[in-house]
Amino acid sequence: MNETTVVNGLSVDVEDWFQVGAFENTIARSDWDALELRVGDNVARILDLFDEAGVKATFFTLGWVAERNPAAMRAIVDRGHELASHGYDHTRVFMLSRDEFAADLMRARAILEDAGGQAITGYRAPSFSIDSRNAWAHDVLAEHGYAYSSSVAPVVHDHYGWPEAPRFAFAPVSGSDLVEIPVTTAMLRGKRLAAGGGGFFRVLPYGFSRWAIRQVNREGHPAVFYFHPWEIDPGQPRVAGAPLRSRLRHYTNLSKMAGKLSGLLGDFEWGRMDALAAREQPRSLDWAA
Repeated sequence: MNETTVVNGLSVDVEDWFQVGAFENTIARSDWDALELRVGDNVARILDLFDEAGVKATFFTLGWVAERNPAAMRAIVDRGHELASHGYDHTRVFMLSRDEFAADLMRARAILEDAGGQAITGYRAPSFSIDSRNAWAHDVLAEHGYAYSSSVAPVVHDHYGWPEAPRFAFAPVSGSDLVEIPVTTAMLRGKRLAAGGGGFFRVLPYGFSRWAIRQVNREGHPAVFYFHPWEIDPGQPRVAGAPLRSRLRHYTNLSKMAGKLSGLLGDFEWGRMDALAAREQPRSLDWAA
């Protein structure tokens, strides 16, 4: 029996094991094509997991991955999930100029729409890299007709974060219907805690995520949860030259992830991010004003 009638947003950031931010200074992009591709098999496993739980989700996918795995993109769409953009090659948005970001958006969208046969209306920045340094990125997304973004982490973090941003859906561009759906945070003693999935879900006890999502739902809002295909893949290659902190973040509890996900999918209601954005847009905070 599910514990709440709030439909939360379920999302997968589709990138392979060597494309993560933790290894960006260890593995060169020029070496990617020489490495073992595992994302296709991991996406297939996730699709089966979602079928078993009877849930639909959004797959924020790199254009680079879609180029090399068009069958996986079609499987995502054919099984009732949303295909959305994660940019082309996981370059953080604050490392791009406005024109470079626009070009990245167009390149990734063209590849994804060709592979999946579905219009791309949602976007998530690699490593939640829209923040106070590049708020103009929302203007670019609006100009290119995106319905929603889920690119802001309203917390303090060593890799990302916009702690001044609202915790829940907001309108970042005046005169536009674009809605930003931040990844979930919970409140404890007046402080925001990252609680939207990824490494936090994998490393911390499951009870923390259950408590956080319950808190958000009791506030009358949907949670936004994400994870990566490589997080259910304990057999992936190990990157020996990466910093110890990065290796600890990346490899801890990989073998437990699928089981924890099954519990989460059964304890709460889940749906696609495009449907969540459509519900949240009319009541989103006009933060631009």
